[in-house]
Amino acid sequence: MHADDLAFMSASDLSAAIRAKRVSPVEVVKAVLDRIERLNPRLNAYCTVTAESARREAAAAEATVMRGDALGPLHGVPVSVKDLVITRGVRTTFGSRIYENNVPQEDAPLVERLKAAGAILVGKTTTPEFGWKGVTDSPLLGITRNPWNLERTPGGSSGGAGAAVAAGLAPLAVGTDGGGSIRIPGSFCGVFGLKPTYGVIPVYPASATGTLSHAGPMTRTVRDAALMLQVMAGPDDRDPLSFPLEGMDFVAGLEGEIHGLRVAWSPTLGYAVVDPEVRSVTEAAAKRFSDLGCLVEEVNRVFDDPDPIWAPLFYAGIAARLDDSLAEWRDRMDPGLVQIVEEGRRISAVQFAKASFARATFTEAVRKFFSQYDLLLTPTLAVPSFAAGLEQPPNRPAGSRLAWVAFTYPFNLTGQPAATLPCGFTRDGLPIGLQIVGRRLADATVLRAAAAYEAAAQWVERRPPL
Repeated sequence: MHADDLAFMSASDLSAAIRAKRVSPVEVVKAVLDRIERLNPRLNAYCTVTAESARREAAAAEATVMRGDALGPLHGVPVSVKDLVITRGVRTTFGSRIYENNVPQEDAPLVERLKAAGAILVGKTTTPEFGWKGVTDSPLLGITRNPWNLERTPGGSSGGAGAAVAAGLAPLAVGTDGGGSIRIPGSFCGVFGLKPTYGVIPVYPASATGTLSHAGPMTRTVRDAALMLQVMAGPDDRDPLSFPLEGMDFVAGLEGEIHGLRVAWSPTLGYAVVDPEVRSVTEAAAKRFSDLGCLVEEVNRVFDDPDPIWAPLFYAGIAARLDDSLAEWRDRMDPGLVQIVEEGRRISAVQFAKASFARATFTEAVRKFFSQYDLLLTPTLAVPSFAAGLEQPPNRPAGSRLAWVAFTYPFNLTGQPAATLPCGFTRDGLPIGLQIVGRRLADATVLRAAAAYEAAAQWVERRPPL
């Protein structure tokens, strides 16, 4: 098998091939590291590559296979971890000069679990500074680029993760999402990304943005995301808001039926201004769910724009995290982040508490909406990918600075599972994503619906023209 074909194999297929001794973990890791060496200078998807330790772990993984020892579900499979997630002995910068030389002494719980399942860390992926924005560039790590068009952004804040998965630089990636940061790059890079129900995957250390921020899988196939979620899910005492999911098998759940599911399709949620090409492609994708046996109904207004609720919670958290650092580091930080910190400083305790109460009211209204529907479909984003290095689309939709990500942040407020899956391309060959949102704890239903669409649409074989 050609090395590039090996690098593009799904984690599920790699795991099976390694188990059957058809492929060696050493071959797999070499294929991925060779692509990283060749392509990362153009993409800037990785900020740290752990080549030496990955090769060492691959050799040990091969020896384990040859001995006939018990193997974990991800044995020998390469994985990347976003640079907002701590990794023992591996530099974790948070995309900031403040932490340029930070080397944690412990792994985040989800990293521990991936390693225990046999996954091999090949590196840390780029992020904007502290994950504050929906594109990926920073004074420390530079500009990350989209594999489908190097002049375009991969989105953010898990932009390095999205670019890495799309370009065959590891089949599995860990992303985080406080307002769309898994789904934005998933949509722009043409990969699958899931923000699970809050608490399904433990988050430690606590995020600056509190319970807005989720961790989740970014992969080329839905099955790989289900497998990765299966490994990362479950309670950990370091995150007191994480909880058990008794008997939940996300991989087995993919085989279930979606016939008869009640599905709402909302092209705007009631307030978003959507690029015509994005609307056309996502509308066609939503209609395919009727062909898959779902009962699809268009709903023009789902709720009012919750940006006034989300923004103070997110910005105040960022400000609190960086308030003590601003005096020393201001001139070495992303100017846009400095502006956010200053905005966050102006939010009073009463305003923050009012936003928290408004969040509870909003969450209840959305829960009532989902009493009528099993799933909600929307465009993932209001626009296709735009020029790398810009913070906003040049012709962004009317409204707040969040207008182009109008579909993602509402579901960070509610904590519901929300996924993006590729559903087509613009005339210029840029990926477009469809968002699938489920009820709280209905992660398996979201994955099952995504898998059914994936099987019908067959996007997985298409690769960026690098």
